[in-house]
Amino acid sequence: MEYRQLGNTGLEVSVIALGCEAFVEDNSNAKKFLDMAEEAGVNYFDLFSPDPAARSALGEALRGRREKFIIQSHISSVWKNGQYERSRNLDEVKAAFEDSLERLGTDYIDVGMIHYCDAESDWQTIKDNGIVDYVKQLKAEGKIRHIGLSSHNPKVAIKAVSEGDIEVLMFSVNYVYDMLPGTENVDDLWADSVYEGGFRNMDPERQRLYELCEDMGVGITVMKAFAGGDILDEKMSPAGASLTPAQCISYALSRPAVATVCSGARNEDQLAESIAYCEKSDEEKSYAEAFAAFPRVSWSGHCMYCTHCHPCPAEIDIADVTKFMNLVIAHNESNGIHEGTEAFRVPDTEREHYRVLAHHAGECLQCGLCETRCPFDVDIRNNMRKAQSIFGY
Repeated sequence: MEYRQLGNTGLEVSVIALGCEAFVEDNSNAKKFLDMAEEAGVNYFDLFSPDPAARSALGEALRGRREKFIIQSHISSVWKNGQYERSRNLDEVKAAFEDSLERLGTDYIDVGMIHYCDAESDWQTIKDNGIVDYVKQLKAEGKIRHIGLSSHNPKVAIKAVSEGDIEVLMFSVNYVYDMLPGTENVDDLWADSVYEGGFRNMDPERQRLYELCEDMGVGITVMKAFAGGDILDEKMSPAGASLTPAQCISYALSRPAVATVCSGARNEDQLAESIAYCEKSDEEKSYAEAFAAFPRVSWSGHCMYCTHCHPCPAEIDIADVTKFMNLVIAHNESNGIHEGTEAFRVPDTEREHYRVLAHHAGECLQCGLCETRCPFDVDIRNNMRKAQSIFGY
């Protein structure tokens, strides 16, 4: 298993996590799935469901091994009239959280995830109704260790993250959704009508969100990496072609700030397939050639951090250099500062990350070999010149 730092939380999480579907589809699966996770080194799981039976079954499965898992559990997900609801009623939210602690058999949650906010007006309601203050209180009391938010809308996520309280963002990340502009209606993400006519490149707000999270040290946990299974099926995929689970996971993990992908496994075979990602070859994980061949999508000129341009004769990690350069530009542009102006600066984090690379943009031979390998026609040599100008070497 591979592990990554979850933003600035100090938590080291497995790149494959266990999604909630494993528990809500069949409560009796809880122990079986946690056993598989523990054996494979999976140490992170998501629990959005307020179903009392699911929580109790998971609590029983956790007995004696609570410290082996990092729990991401959702706040504002409540059980009413025998079914799940999202609530913004503070009394209901409090009661549901206390019920979750009791049923899980724990006195703390690692990441308390404010549940499902896709509209700016809803984010304002969350604040106005005291829910943000409540999760801050829970953190101060040690009942949650870190504050999270789950969302499908980059506009809302950017606003919430920018305000500074969110430490972990659960976000829907896959190449299909990454092409769509933000919307307050989550159903738009899987409506056939929005994909008519084809697409070109990533939505800039989604790119900005990932870069903002990286810049602010907000870790991203991924949901819907397979788009509900649609992008695993050529007939269902809006791109007109399918990807493998390993390619979907690899794409999600290549986005800035992403630490782990929550596998929405509904059975043991699906979970085993996600866990097997870490044993796959680089060739099996690579999504570059598949993306370049999509009949309905063009990524021309957009660096996908796929590393298909490697190896470099000067041994430059081209993808990382480009990523750090883009993060610097995004940081400045978010503050209304543009390249070439006196106020433009390199943030400490990106400067240090760039410094410790074994080789830097200034070592580029300008041979162009990388560009012959790039499936997306990126002007890599120009990017290296620009990175050298920004970082100074």
